This record gives sequence, C-alpha cells and structure tokens, in this order.
Amino acid sequence: MMDKSPAPGGWSHEVARDPRRVHWMELFFDLVFVAFVGQLAHGIHGDPGWAEFGTFVLLFFPAWWAWVNIASVVNLLPRLSSRALGVAMLAAMASAGVMAAAAPGAFGERAWAFSLANAALRLVLLALWLRQHRETPAGTAWRIWTYNGGTAALWLVAAFLPLHIAVILWAAAIAVEVVMAVLGGRLWPDRGVAGINIEHAAERLGLFVIIVLGESVFTIVLEVSDDWGAGAGGAGGLGFLIVAFLGWAFFQYGTGTMAAGLERLQSRSDFTGILVTTLFLPFLLVVGVTAIAGAIATAIPEPFEPLPIGSGISLGGGIALFYACNAMVALRYGQTPRSVLPWALPTIVIAVLLIPLGVQVPALAMLALAVLLLVLVTAYVEAKRRRRVGSPLGGGDRIR
Repeated sequence: MMDKSPAPGGWSHEVARDPRRVHWMELFFDLVFVAFVGQLAHGIHGDPGWAEFGTFVLLFFPAWWAWVNIASVVNLLPRLSSRALGVAMLAAMASAGVMAAAAPGAFGERAWAFSLANAALRLVLLALWLRQHRETPAGTAWRIWTYNGGTAALWLVAAFLPLHIAVILWAAAIAVEVVMAVLGGRLWPDRGVAGINIEHAAERLGLFVIIVLGESVFTIVLEVSDDWGAGAGGAGGLGFLIVAFLGWAFFQYGTGTMAAGLERLQSRSDFTGILVTTLFLPFLLVVGVTAIAGAIATAIPEPFEPLPIGSGISLGGGIALFYACNAMVALRYGQTPRSVLPWALPTIVIAVLLIPLGVQVPALAMLALAVLLLVLVTAYVEAKRRRRVGSPLGGGDRIR
C-alpha cells in the first residue's frame, strides 16, 4: 500500500514511488551521462595514445563518481517523493548537461564550465545527503558538509584559476570524496549498509549498463550509415555481435548473481565490498565497453586495413577489462575460483593476445576473431550452466 504520510523536510506531502524500483526520472537523468560518455568516447576513436586514454579516464571518473553518488543517495531516501526526486534529477541533469557540453574542451578553454558544472552537481548532492541525514540521523553532519560542500567549493574556486592549478583542485576534490567514502565504509559499516535497498541498487546499475551498451550500438549504426558498403556492413555486423555478446554475458549471468551477492555482502556488513562491486569495478567495466565501441567505430570505415595500435588496445584491452571486472565481482560475491577462473583467465589472456595481432590482420578479421572468442566463452558458460541445472544438486553456484 502506498504511504501518503507527510515526508519529513516539507519537500512533498505524498510518496508516489516504489523505492525498490528505479524511477523514470532516474533513467531520464542517466541519458545525460551517456551523452557525456559519448562526448568523451570520440577522443579514443582512431589511434588513441596514452594521453587520449588518460584524458578519457580523468574526465570520466568525476562524472561517474557524481552518478554513483546520485544513485546512492536516492537509494538511501526511500521516502523521497516522486515530485522531489524529479526536481533533484532535473537539477542534476542540467549540471551534467553542461559537463557533457564542456567535456571536449575540459582541458582547454571550457575548463571553467566543467568546473562550475561539477560544483553545481555537488550542491544538488549536498541537498540530498542533508535530507538523508535528517531522515536517518547518525552522527554529525560535518562529514556531509565536507564530502559535498567542501568539494563543491574546490570545484567552484577551480573555475576561476589557471588550468594547471584547477586540475590539482579537481584531483583534490575527487580524492577527498573517494577517501571519505572508503573510510566511512571501514569505520562505520553498519550506517552505510543497513539502509541500502538491494533491489534498487542492482536494477540501477543494470539499467545504466543497458544505456551504455545502447550507445555503443548507436555508434555502430551511425558509422555504417556514413560508410555504406559491404565491408562497412560486415564490420558493423561483427561489431553488433560483440556488443550483443557483452550484453548477454552481463544480463544473463551477471544480473542473476548481483542481488544475491549484494545481499550476502550486506548481511556481513561488508560495506567495502559493496563499494568495490557497485562503484569502482563497474566504472572499469563501462570504460572497457566504451573502448570496445571506439575500436569498432574505427574499424568500420576501413575494414580491410589493420587497426591502428591504439584501437587494437581498445578492442583487446576492452574485452579483457570487461571480463576481468566481471570475474572480480563474482569472486567478491562469494563464488569460488574454481567456478570463475576457467572462463575468466583464458578469455582475458586471449583478448590481450589480440592486441599485437591487430596491426597485422585486417580490421574485419580482428572483429571476427573477437566474435569467435566471445562465442567460445559464451558456449562454455552456457554448457556449464546446463550441467549444473541438470545435476542432482539443483544448480549450485550460478556463473557470472
């Protein structure tokens, strides 16, 4: 039954959402972050080097960290009304939209806008975390004021300083937030773990990955439409299969264990484990997917030429990163090395070996080899699942 009692703080007089499910406004908010990823992804098309990869990661992490903070505080505010959530998401979307627009020049003439947008986003977070503190007071509010208020001030000041100094303040702001989150999990694990809604957390992450994979498909379609031809079509088809197998791996195997794994970590008050599996490792997974999409986009216009070494790293390294992250999450959720390593290690090793091969064979052949690798690992996992389901023990550990 829907609770229509007044919500504390005076934001609304009715609760019109199910806190166990992701609200539509949260998905609407996610679209801006996918646009942000798309903006940054253009920088790792072609033949990216360490500078381009580094720029992508350094600009993406502040946005990712803001996203996981938004997701976390909404998760911990079950009585936040649909109307109040909508207002907060729209305010956050406006800030994230400026971040996305400024991202291509964030290390140049648009650095001030990138800084101001980050400051504004953290003020939205400050308001939400203070509301969460009023609803479930535990300790003092100084950590919240430092966590988002202090870092908002750093981002604000950085907007008016030269770039070489501003970047230092950006790094300091992110470091403060990460360190405080990790220390909070270690020093006060019960405070962070007790209120987490596992259903919402699992669904939130899964839906974000769907949107990122969808952006990869959009990139493939756009490239094929620009380079219409048999070779481009073949490369686009193989690229689609790669993204499809990644989606299959995540949603057929990963999401099935996510809720159970998070519940296991919550029951042990393992807040650090929850942080690692929902905040840090998914970031690397999304980086891997984005890198793969960049390599596919590079292959489509010139399918019969070898990939540049940077795109070879994106393709092989992205696949290795995707499966390594899934393996680490599965192990942290309590699955045995015996059930994880047989599919994880060969996939990671072969994916890495594809990197030097990429400069020797046509891009079309590289994509075909990547598809073959994913077919083999998927077939292995499917066969193992079928054997487990058919065993007298009734399934055993599910495979991520």
